[in-house]
Amino acid sequence: MSTTPAAFIGHGSPMNTLEHNRFTEAWSDFAASFEKPRAILAISAHWFINATAVTSMARPRVIHDFYGFPQELFAFDYPVAGDEALASHVGDIVDPVWVGLDDETWGIDHGTWSVLAHMYPAADVPVVQLSIDASKPLSYHLDLGARLAPLRDEGVLILGSGNVVHNLRALSWGTPDEGFDWAQRFDDDARALLQNDPSHLGDLAQSDDYRLAVPTPDHFLPLAYLAGLASVSASTPEVFAPGCTMGSLSMTSYRI
Repeated sequence: MSTTPAAFIGHGSPMNTLEHNRFTEAWSDFAASFEKPRAILAISAHWFINATAVTSMARPRVIHDFYGFPQELFAFDYPVAGDEALASHVGDIVDPVWVGLDDETWGIDHGTWSVLAHMYPAADVPVVQLSIDASKPLSYHLDLGARLAPLRDEGVLILGSGNVVHNLRALSWGTPDEGFDWAQRFDDDARALLQNDPSHLGDLAQSDDYRLAVPTPDHFLPLAYLAGLASVSASTPEVFAPGCTMGSLSMTSYRI
């Protein structure tokens, strides 16, 4: 079996679930560009807790972790299967890092299903979600991403879902196709670093734009898992679906 790709996808608004735009079309095209994986390990910005855990239930619930959106979005279902064997295997792969098994508290949140709704609309690929440990430094997440690399040779798609730039307080609803100068600069700096030395992703914290681009780490940290994978891969991360939206969101996605 050939090595399965890995990706980081800028998921943006939950409304992308229902919309068809250049970003969602790029996600669909990406999925069509390689053989369907046997399973997906998703790292979403929205499961941000003080532990590393994986969902281990046979049928993860679909979590609507937002408010103020149309009822059609709250009614959206993504009835995907879990993969209990893969959940247990993740702990073996990253040993001695401890990974808890969560069979009841979480499920599949919109950071995961808003993207997979376009990649695999039939919900026919099992999904296990990995939490982001909020108590750990960026170096921990880079290392954990690198440790997950063997899963790609087992037919597992590793999918990070977040945003390189994510500042909801600075949103500009009147500029749906543009980013502020600082947002575009930071997005460009992240691209240059990922394509030259992904193991030094933490250097972005020295950017003058960092505090505006990353006011909280939750949406940025999924990128560290792709950077960690890239650091042990022979492939350079390739950009697809580039660009910013609403001033202060980056939708740029990467694949390796």
